[in-house]
Amino acid sequence: MADRAQETENAHVADVIVIGGGTGGYSTALRAAALGLDVVLVERELVGGTCLHRGCVPSKAMLHAAELVDGITEARERWGVRATVEGVDWAALTATRDDIVARNHRGVEGHLAHAGVRVVRATATLTGPRTVRVEPGGTWRARRGVVLATGSRPRTLPGLAPDGRRVVTSDDALFAPGLPGSVLVIGGGAIGVEYASLHRSMGATVTLVEAADRLLPLEDADVGRHVTRGLKKRGVTVWTGARCEEARPYEDGVRVTVSVPRGEPRRLDVERVLVAVGRAPVTEGLGLAAAGLVPDARGFVAPADWSRLETAVPGVHVVGDLLPPPSLGLAHASFAEGLLVAETLAGRAPRPIDYAAVPRVTYSSPQTASVGLTEEGARERGHDVVTNTLPLTATAKGMVHGQGGLVKVVAERGAGGPAAGAEAGGSGARSAVGAAGEVGTVLGVHLVGPHVSEMIAEGQLIVGWEADPTDVAQHIHPHPTLSEAVGEVFLTLAGRGLHQH
Repeated sequence: MADRAQETENAHVADVIVIGGGTGGYSTALRAAALGLDVVLVERELVGGTCLHRGCVPSKAMLHAAELVDGITEARERWGVRATVEGVDWAALTATRDDIVARNHRGVEGHLAHAGVRVVRATATLTGPRTVRVEPGGTWRARRGVVLATGSRPRTLPGLAPDGRRVVTSDDALFAPGLPGSVLVIGGGAIGVEYASLHRSMGATVTLVEAADRLLPLEDADVGRHVTRGLKKRGVTVWTGARCEEARPYEDGVRVTVSVPRGEPRRLDVERVLVAVGRAPVTEGLGLAAAGLVPDARGFVAPADWSRLETAVPGVHVVGDLLPPPSLGLAHASFAEGLLVAETLAGRAPRPIDYAAVPRVTYSSPQTASVGLTEEGARERGHDVVTNTLPLTATAKGMVHGQGGLVKVVAERGAGGPAAGAEAGGSGARSAVGAAGEVGTVLGVHLVGPHVSEMIAEGQLIVGWEADPTDVAQHIHPHPTLSEAVGEVFLTLAGRGLHQH
């Protein structure tokens, strides 16, 4: 105890100590510094974390390149443009990707420096609720609080150890050597679907395996079905309700056995297996016990107070991938968490995060973008639900793109009850109701199709502000645009539909 007291007495002091420099950590540091707090950010690798260096940013750069390849194919096959893809210069492609990452990294470093955040490149270990051992760097004590933001790592499967070449995870898939000719993707969540789409665009033969009965199992069932249809149309083999039973790497690839719901196990040889079965929080070596903290059975550090993201130990807060659900493990949610914790530590009373109103995007082809409750989730919560679904191809701009897609809205049934007739479902263009005042609060907005990642912000406002269809229907959507389909769905739900019957 004497040694611990001496260590604390000799410690460096700051108002806030942030452990981890990913999106949650550096956003906490920036906002806290802007509010006048003295902040130390400890990061053992590079600020920006997984999202900037191995995930969101580099993968979306690659997916943009894939979109360009797909565009050339569409130009030739659909529009009569005499263009072909002669090949992909992998070195040039990755150089552009790495330049984008490097420029973003310099930008984050510049923001932190300008804000006056002291960034320490080191490993941090908690020695108490407000004390942190930094190696190298000595001991630090936080006057106001410590923020845990150590992020996550990819989960792996037993007997399938990643080697960075034949077996890869989402952390190293982009940096594996060259473009494989064939890929098996294990996991049909957002990451798996994105990587399946990317590799298919680049010319690989792709098989996508998901244990659940549909792709994107956390999204609305109509979204999962539509994405499956789109990937299959592009030539991706999709097996749902399936599991990888065995995978044996050999010199030039991996021999895989997959069990499927019907029929004999499928056996195939692929150049690469990409494991995308989720991510696990990183807490090893963090010293949680010394601070009086115990992670849950899955390794998450749960807050005792979600309105402050503060643990049961006063002054210790958590952001980002260390948080269990309802946090989403998404970079933009981490930004919001960082803002909330910084403002809490500065003595303010920020509004708690409404995780149901956080958008979810999958950047595959087709893209998906959702916010709020799925139809199934709304019914499970006891809502009396009205839905309305419109294919994007019911609009002129949707026909121009020619990639299919849909807009689906899930809403609370209003006091007036349903109009004569049943509510719409699936991908048809029939409406749920026929008269104004019969639909209440919008519970969820779900989009599939080209560029819908850029359209979901409107859905976020609709769900976040608890709007009803009449609130949205009074606003005019431009014609011809894909967003017009959103406007049309709400016009119909408000009893004012033009092109939907």
